[in-house]
Amino acid sequence: TSRITRSDEDKEGSWDAWGAWSDCSRTCGGGASYSLRRCLNGRNCEGRNIRYKTCSNNDCPSDVGDFRAQQCSAYNDVKYQGHFYEWIPVYNDPTAPCALKCQALGKNLIVELAPKVLDGTRCNVESLDMCISGICQAVGCDRQLGSNAKEDNCGICAGDGSTCRLVRGQAKTHVSPEKREETVIAVPHGSRSVRITLKGPAHLVVESKTLQGDKGEHSFSAPGTFVIENTTVEFQKSTDKEIIKIQGPLGADFIIKTRYSGSKESVVQFFFYQPISHQWRQTEFFPCTVTCGGGYQLNSAECLDIRLKRVVPDHYCHYYPENKKPKPKLKECNMDPCPSSDGFKEIMPYDHFQPLPRWEHNPWTACSVSCGGGIQRRSFVCVEETIHGEILQVEEWKCMYAPKPKVIQTCNLFDCPKWVAMEWSQCTVTCGRGLRYRVVLCIDHRGQHVGGCNPQLKLHIKEECIVPIPCYKPK
Repeated sequence: TSRITRSDEDKEGSWDAWGAWSDCSRTCGGGASYSLRRCLNGRNCEGRNIRYKTCSNNDCPSDVGDFRAQQCSAYNDVKYQGHFYEWIPVYNDPTAPCALKCQALGKNLIVELAPKVLDGTRCNVESLDMCISGICQAVGCDRQLGSNAKEDNCGICAGDGSTCRLVRGQAKTHVSPEKREETVIAVPHGSRSVRITLKGPAHLVVESKTLQGDKGEHSFSAPGTFVIENTTVEFQKSTDKEIIKIQGPLGADFIIKTRYSGSKESVVQFFFYQPISHQWRQTEFFPCTVTCGGGYQLNSAECLDIRLKRVVPDHYCHYYPENKKPKPKLKECNMDPCPSSDGFKEIMPYDHFQPLPRWEHNPWTACSVSCGGGIQRRSFVCVEETIHGEILQVEEWKCMYAPKPKVIQTCNLFDCPKWVAMEWSQCTVTCGRGLRYRVVLCIDHRGQHVGGCNPQLKLHIKEECIVPIPCYKPK
């Protein structure tokens, strides 16, 4: 549809109103519908008299053939240059994507049987772009004409890639005559853009396991395209190399294994986008803390298994670093004043409303060590103050809206006291063998003389000394 600006209003005024939308050009698989309008002042109107939109965007049943192939086969009973041919479509023609080009089956004969394909025919196999009135028109993943919306790596239209995570890496496999098979990696249900590359003599094997528990094993003897659990698998093979490619999404869990074929070591490289199968879901709000007079209510978050549609323990959601647990929300509730006992409503000032719960902590425990770095802990309780000033301990979820204070901290980080030796004294003799002494003190991190050093580690305070002067006894 054209964009209307102020300068366009006069131009638009010369057109009649748009007519009704036509029937869709297809009943499934994505077609086109058009609407017309009439120029009210002869042929002097600016703009177009026809507009299009997509329709019938539901997928066709599996037994319905390709739309371009149907249009080619319609010419099977029409003679071409005096002969009947069975026509098959030519796809992805870059020069004329919206012409009906067909090839005679078994012949090297390609003919343009019609200048335009029917509206709604895909321009090429890889995209949703469609031919309308012989012109290739952009179609986004939201199936809207002119849309630029693209699927993200997770398969979500116009998504931000937050519903899946990239898994890539490589593993060495050590299969041998004694250990003939080894599991490399499990690629879960719903994964996309899977690429498994094996380099070495071993063979790749796929074990499938559906959500219903059905199991199967699939090995590949020759290159080709195979269907495993409604999933198209492309297998490539060359000397000392095997590759499995799966566009996805996978219809089951695929366990990739290697099977023994030779004594040489093999390396398997893997790359795929794995759906985040567990996500946080915010709960409904808990009941209001009071029935009147102004209270509050909180919600929380629970971990949901998306595949099984059930709540599971929180640690399943912590497995994905992309998953951030939503903070609890808090809102006021039951703000109407409480009726007084004599039947009249008492207007309560805001100060009398129930204060929010808060964390209160107990004192820190003693430090685990007296020096050298230890830890100390404290515990917390969630308390609530009533409108009468009474402090009550309540359930922890009521304080979840507030960040929980530290429950552990380091302490006594200073160095422990240690033995420090002073200078040695002079030797006790002036010749020959004698003794010398020194003072050894226990010094703390502030340089003060204290106790607390390990007596067994105390440095020795005396030792022998020799003065290199011979001693002469008197005659």
